[in-house]
Amino acid sequence: MSKTKINKIRTCELFGGVGGFRLGLEGWNGKSSTSGYKEDLNSKYEVVFSNQWEPSTKVQHASMVYENRWGKDGHTNIDITTLDTDLIPDHDLLVGGFPCQDYSVATTLKNSKGLIGKKGVLWWSIHKILTDKKNPPKYLFLENVDRLLISPSKQRGRDFAIILKSLDELDYVVEWRIVNAAEYGFPQRRKRIFILAYKKGTTLYKELVKDEPLEYILNTGVLAESLPVALKEKSDNLSVVKLSDDIVDISNNFNKDMKFAGFQNAGIMVKGKVYSIKTKSNYDGDYTLLGDIIQKDKVGDEYYIDKDSIEKWEYLKGAKKEIRKNSDGFEYHYSEGGMIFPDPLDKPSRTIITGEGGKSPSRFKHVINTKKGQRRLTPIELERLNMFPDNHTYLEGVNDTKRAFFMGNALVVGVIERISKQLTEKILS
Repeated sequence: MSKTKINKIRTCELFGGVGGFRLGLEGWNGKSSTSGYKEDLNSKYEVVFSNQWEPSTKVQHASMVYENRWGKDGHTNIDITTLDTDLIPDHDLLVGGFPCQDYSVATTLKNSKGLIGKKGVLWWSIHKILTDKKNPPKYLFLENVDRLLISPSKQRGRDFAIILKSLDELDYVVEWRIVNAAEYGFPQRRKRIFILAYKKGTTLYKELVKDEPLEYILNTGVLAESLPVALKEKSDNLSVVKLSDDIVDISNNFNKDMKFAGFQNAGIMVKGKVYSIKTKSNYDGDYTLLGDIIQKDKVGDEYYIDKDSIEKWEYLKGAKKEIRKNSDGFEYHYSEGGMIFPDPLDKPSRTIITGEGGKSPSRFKHVINTKKGQRRLTPIELERLNMFPDNHTYLEGVNDTKRAFFMGNALVVGVIERISKQLTEKILS
């Protein structure tokens, strides 16, 4: 008897960084991040195309790390705004953590497939793929910073409304959730929005359309089954917003009077109607703490804080009420609260930032107590906080400061893995 062919979900990864999305989808050497890369993931995903381009740097270090881990086959290091969509093979799933920018719409085109957004805005590069491909992807899995839901400040929610409407015009339905990774047992308090979209004709599209919005958000959706939630307050009501049929009108006028408080942290969009509500984590499993990921082997002296700089560290981390001068000599009152210093080992870590590397004192860098003294986190420890394999970013010519920068830009791999497992079941069921 012949074996049944295993279906693969052909995937395109954009804004690839050092491959966090790919690790969550495929694992590493077939092993899963949530098991510390010890247990088989049995992934059904296959990345057939990837792109990473950093416009602000001459040497493309992130792309170099990506190629070092997965090879050059199918990988491109091209400015996505200039990428010919014909170079991208047909795929089932498009994934990526696209940068948060200004999403406003400049104009529409007569007899066109879509829109023109402001030049250089990377959402429209995704949109171009969705419109130009003869066989566009059936599924999208995207990540962004949580402030996407409330930006810009003078038209709260407009940017997200533009994204939702542009997907609606292309016959996708959408579900989203803001997820704090630490609330689901992962080692870092990193809050990000995850967006899933399903093309008309797919089973997932049909399920979302037919289900009751609140039931889908709380119980039956991919995100609800991956990362369980409950209502933030039992008395909360579902917010319902009907988007304008004219996306330029949304760009110009959405929430201009600021009467709309903004989209809530969990919701769906079906045929131009947006339903959202406040939710909270409903997780009761184990938790990984900062102390759990600390290296047990010897750490280099360069990570330890010398006695001469400890006073500067304490000042930057401490509470302040002082008078400062700006560049014009104008005096102003400055105040900020204190931070826990050193970072507690019995809690999940604070969010890693891109400036985590380097010896210079900083308010935001992590510092821990050890038997030998206080020190910063190593590149391996930063990788572990994002659930990457140890030394994933190690490469000749890539210094520790750059490796820390990668992790400040990365995502928590375990969250991707948890969502992608549920997505697999739905797609291949």
